Amino acid sequence: MAITQAQTIWQDGKLIPWSDAKVHVLSHALHYGTAMFEGIRVYETPAGPCGFRLTDHMRRLFASAQIYAMEIPYSVEDLVAAARQLVSANALQSAYLRPIAYYGYGDIGVTPGPDTPVNVAMAAFAWGAYLGEAGRTEGVDVCVSSWRRPAPGTLPMGAKAAGNYLSGFLISREAKSRGFAEGIALDVDGRLSEGAGENLFIVKDGTLYTPPVSASILSGITRDCVIKLAARAGYTVREEALPREMLYVADEIFFTGTAAEITPIRSVDGRRTGAGGCGPITRALQEQFFGLFDGRTEDVDGWLEPMHTPEQERVKNVA
Repeated sequence: MAITQAQTIWQDGKLIPWSDAKVHVLSHALHYGTAMFEGIRVYETPAGPCGFRLTDHMRRLFASAQIYAMEIPYSVEDLVAAARQLVSANALQSAYLRPIAYYGYGDIGVTPGPDTPVNVAMAAFAWGAYLGEAGRTEGVDVCVSSWRRPAPGTLPMGAKAAGNYLSGFLISREAKSRGFAEGIALDVDGRLSEGAGENLFIVKDGTLYTPPVSASILSGITRDCVIKLAARAGYTVREEALPREMLYVADEIFFTGTAAEITPIRSVDGRRTGAGGCGPITRALQEQFFGLFDGRTEDVDGWLEPMHTPEQERVKNVA
């Protein structure tokens, strides 16, 4: 899905024109994948634009950096404030935010030297349904990829690091070359892991199953939301190692993720799920999830964080 250009980008502490956001070709991250990033949705709500678990996403950005001993030269609070400034500057009511921290220009060795800067940037732009509007309602057709997720002790898949997404690139590209919307990866032991950039849930006999963090997955923030929403709705959720064949006997399957939100899976490897699309449990969870943004679902956890500060609201009302 193409990026819809906005007016400004936040880079290293200031707003600059979109076209002025540049990176040196010898930046460390470009050669070695040493960048940590997040994807954050801003939804239009009755109370104005709200970042969905904005602070939790920024905290995960810092956690990813900590795994790689990267010192981000800002605080979580700084980046939350920058996100608000950016959304306001671009007059966005809904948006996708992409903050990124990366080793910049300074050293070409595999290990960045002490003088290699850590640069930070953030973009905000309009972005629709990741796997398509029809996919969100009708479901998507996926396949199991021949590519497996890295084994434990090779790459820390719990970090949202740029280099990790070469795995997702291979999984997704293979799937699309075969005519599928997305691919599902297995872990090193041949058990279910996740999609190219999405977590995975299976519904069987009214119980939800999802691979554990130990299955080389990124512990998704939307995944966490769905687990909590499902538990409140009275469903049992089990995090456990899952064999591939569960995909072929599932009543329902769906992806979760900031980009994918909650996207039902219609078929796997040409085999339709029991529901053959968006099943009743998936639909109920979608209604609970999207209801957070139009007021149908009470935000008991404080997941919605206003993007307009009280001062901005005061100035707007005075104007």
